[in-house]
Formats: sequence, structure tokens, C-alpha cells
Amino acid sequence: TGSVHSHEWIGGLAKRSRCVLVCEAARADGSLVKARKGMAGYRLTFTGVSAHAGNEPEKGRSAITAFAHAVLAINALADSGSGTTLNVGVVEGGSAANVVPESLTAELDMRFWQNEEYARVDEALHALCREGFLTGVETQLELLTHKPAMAAGPETEQLMRLVERAGEEEGVDIRWQAVGGGSDANHTAALGIPSLDGFGPVGAGFHSPAEWLEIASIAPRIGLLRRVVSML
Repeated sequence: TGSVHSHEWIGGLAKRSRCVLVCEAARADGSLVKARKGMAGYRLTFTGVSAHAGNEPEKGRSAITAFAHAVLAINALADSGSGTTLNVGVVEGGSAANVVPESLTAELDMRFWQNEEYARVDEALHALCREGFLTGVETQLELLTHKPAMAAGPETEQLMRLVERAGEEEGVDIRWQAVGGGSDANHTAALGIPSLDGFGPVGAGFHSPAEWLEIASIAPRIGLLRRVVSML
């Protein structure tokens, strides 16, 4: 859920450490994780005016119509070139088909490679919601979760080379990926602490009924982590 209640505690430990090694699963091909997208989660609340849709629709102000305009404006903030994505994934609103809907709530997920992109989109979202999407419908924006992007700086690159040497000694092929999902490494990397992820067993299908773990990878991955720690 974003380590809402623990990330400050984890960050405090990281500040007293030379590096951070996160034991989330390795990718399906065995790759470790050198970079992760940052993420932000928002709740949007639209409040309009209800009315009978047949007798006096002109007295209503539709929260759903406002939301429809909002989705188009929000989608326009995405930037495929820089990897910034926005997805409205949960929507709840309205009471009956013959009632102009007074309220609607929606949850928005944002992902980004550069923290500057988060600042750009966050500012734009607040500006859009202050302006509103339909006359007579108020829009409120609430930030629920936020993880900064995890990027590999020079010190992290040095740590990667050490892990690669450890892999050679343990007979584990070391490959790297940059991935879209977040972890606690996002928080610790943002503090300037060299952070790498994916030291757990090989697996995939995360957050689905098809999630799996390769049992034969458990012992080699423990050996790799032990070797890295000893070399540190």
C-alpha cells in the first residue's frame, strides 16, 4: 500500500546505513532491479447537485459529466516519451439511472521515471481541480500515497559492480532491469542511499492469482545475498 506508516522508520534506518538491499522477488528471468518508477495515488471527489432526470434535469449538476471531462484532461497530462502514465482505475458514483448524480469518487494512479515529472503533473492536477470541470460541480483532490522515483546514481553503479562480482563467485548470472512498480527502495534511494532491489527468489505474476516463485532459486539467491553482504 506504499509503506504509508513505515517509510519514515525505514528511512531512518537507511540514513545510518551505507547501502540498502531489498529482498523483493527477482524478475522472471532472474534480473535484479536497478531503478523503479515513482508513483502517486490520488482520490478525486466530485460534488454536484441531484435532480430528477426526467422532470427537472436542468436543476441538476452531474458529477459524472464533470468526471468525464476530468478523465480526458487527466489523460492529456501523460507523457509517453518520458514514461509518465496516469490511470483512473476505480470509480464509484450515482444512485439511480433517473437521478442526475450528485457525487462521484475516483482513484488515480500516476507513474514516473523523473521526480520532476511528478512535480509537473501534481501542480497541473491541482490547477485543474481548482478550476473545475463543470459549472456547479466542485472537485476535490487528495494525495493518498507517494513514492519518489528510484534512480541509479554513481554510488549505486559502484554497488551494482560489486553485486556482479558476487554473482560471478556464486555462479549466479546477474542482469538488471528498470521496472514500473514501486518498493521501499524508492524511499531510500530518494534519501541518497545507494539502493538495489530484487534480491529475493525468482518469481512473477505479482498481485494476481497466477503469482509464482521458483523454489530452486531460493538457495542460490540466499547465497548471492550472503556473498554481497560479506563483500561489503
